Amino acid sequence: MFRRAFLGTLGRTIPGLAVGALLPSAFSAQQSIGKSRLIVRSARPEDLETPVHLLTTWMTPNDLFYVRSHFYTPSIEPGAWRLRVDGEVGTPLELSLAELRSFPSTTLVVTLECAGNGRAFFDPPVAGVQWEKGAVGTAAWRGVRLGEILRKAGVQPSTRYVWLDGADRGIGKAPDFIRSVPVDKAMHPDTLLAYEMNGEPLPVSHGFPLRAIVPGWEGAYSVKWLTHLQASARDHDGAFVQAGYRYPRRLVSPGTVVPPADTEPLRGMPVKSLITAPADHAAVGSDVRIVGFAWAGEREIRRVDVSVDAGRTWQEAELGRDRERYAWRQFEYRWRPSEAGSYVVFSRATDEGGRVQPIVPAWNPAGYLWNAVDRVRVNVGLTPPAVSSPAARAGAIDEPGASIAETRCTVCHDLRLIEQQRLDVDSWRREVDKMIGWGAAVGPDEKERLVTYLAGRYR
Repeated sequence: MFRRAFLGTLGRTIPGLAVGALLPSAFSAQQSIGKSRLIVRSARPEDLETPVHLLTTWMTPNDLFYVRSHFYTPSIEPGAWRLRVDGEVGTPLELSLAELRSFPSTTLVVTLECAGNGRAFFDPPVAGVQWEKGAVGTAAWRGVRLGEILRKAGVQPSTRYVWLDGADRGIGKAPDFIRSVPVDKAMHPDTLLAYEMNGEPLPVSHGFPLRAIVPGWEGAYSVKWLTHLQASARDHDGAFVQAGYRYPRRLVSPGTVVPPADTEPLRGMPVKSLITAPADHAAVGSDVRIVGFAWAGEREIRRVDVSVDAGRTWQEAELGRDRERYAWRQFEYRWRPSEAGSYVVFSRATDEGGRVQPIVPAWNPAGYLWNAVDRVRVNVGLTPPAVSSPAARAGAIDEPGASIAETRCTVCHDLRLIEQQRLDVDSWRREVDKMIGWGAAVGPDEKERLVTYLAGRYR
């Protein structure tokens, strides 16, 4: 009934080649074949979303796992790579990958999800990568406990946070991407420094040669391409800690601009479910298998309910046998429609703490934590109508600001990242101001032309 994941791949090696010596180039061709099936939200930096119909197994194959990158993927020479550990420690360390592998290892199955997964569904729209449903995946991560390394370095009682920094660097004046993990979470035995993913060395897109795995928390804490751990008595003062990945302290009206001082850091994730089959607008028969996944960060899933009549009535789905503390649960519900028609199917998860997916999630200016009950429309005994894409419906618009966007904005990222946005004039102006602050070469006389073009073309 449920298709079991490929647990047999754990610890697998390629004949004649030690895993510790394996370079990403040895399997890059295989990875690129799978990645070609992902949705390109941005090619530069690389942001790839998994089509939900490809999420069919409890663990997600490496080449189908979503990719989130804040900046360009760094080039790392494995032999020269080192992990530096310093700050509030008694003995600063500098460790090679081989030295890290000499520590006792552990493997955890963990679901990672981008905090912005579902951002495309917020109304009014918010800026950022317009993820829909597929910025989530589950893998078996093998590595050393972060706490083990911190104890080896002699972490001091004064430590309150551990700063995680990777080899990727901001473009122009953009700040470095650093995350700050409270020391209790950093020292937790389930927080890892991972060097393998599903039995293989980390793919380059997923952080080769080392990444953090901070289970149950939003995915940005699981920093890729790790090079530096710094124990600190204070929180990091960078933009990605003090202004990014934060959530309003109270409910706000949609469209409200919330100052960073009125927000708090995102950490744990909400309860959520995802229908992976049947597909939205699919034509189905008289015996329908409704399947998907549900997860809740640090909490376990208690139940999933399915409605085939747009939420008027609910029936409990069967949960899969595969389960781990930080991993999603697969669910299944068999439905035999009594008559032809077009139906809206919902899924609604409940976690062990009693949290239930809402019909409408709280709006927030960063577009985080979308967790509305999932829904698909299916057609029983009907031919679904053709649905044109938003781009096809919009048509082409030729505005004076187009050349500014093409010559200034694409220095750092491709146009696809712009084309996803649906912002009003004020929101576009804030985004342009931010990019100018990060070094975009847009002059005062060009700014308003650019804002006018963007607001008219992409909304």
